[in-house]
Amino acid sequence: MASISLPKHSLPSLLPTLKPITSSSQNLPILSKSSQSQFYGLKFSHSTSLSIPSSSSVKNTIFAKVNKGQAPPSFTLKDQDGKTLSLSKFKGKPVVVYFYPADETPGCTKQACAFRDSYEKFKKAGAEVVGISGDDPSSHKAFSKKYRLPFTLLSDEGNKIRKEWGVPADLFGTLPGRQTYVLDKKGVVQLIYNNQFQPEKHIDETLKLLQSL
Repeated sequence: MASISLPKHSLPSLLPTLKPITSSSQNLPILSKSSQSQFYGLKFSHSTSLSIPSSSSVKNTIFAKVNKGQAPPSFTLKDQDGKTLSLSKFKGKPVVVYFYPADETPGCTKQACAFRDSYEKFKKAGAEVVGISGDDPSSHKAFSKKYRLPFTLLSDEGNKIRKEWGVPADLFGTLPGRQTYVLDKKGVVQLIYNNQFQPEKHIDETLKLLQSL
């Protein structure tokens, strides 16, 4: 029987030496506390790292509770002058309700100014325009005054109405959604348009629908 002779090297010495992997906080993306970044409505103002929520929480931000052909939940919110306004006030005329992330962010400013510049077309169609975000009335007042917005801005602090209407969030739930609803004279939803990164297209789509009512 043939015999096998092994070299004098021991088996461990033939294996490559592996260096333990150590974690370093220097490799983690951390947002500077001193810098403030705004990305279409997402504000970073504190030193933090973004975490991706679980799949269950992502699902909760995707499925809308208001669909075309339905009457959405009513609301009563404060406007930029601190006065309360209810959705029922607009019964009998079409109304455009657009949810946006935040005042003074690039995308939201573009969208608000686009609604402003086309406001006469909305009036001609007999429609009202209402913007809703989580900012407080004083923020809305400054935003409206700065850009001479001729329509109502409502304060949904705590995002209660946004949640009730089921407005989907973007970027794994970190960025409040940008969604527009067109309600007809009976208060029934005829259009739901969602487009976070082309805010001005909301105006084109809503006008197109209003002209067909």
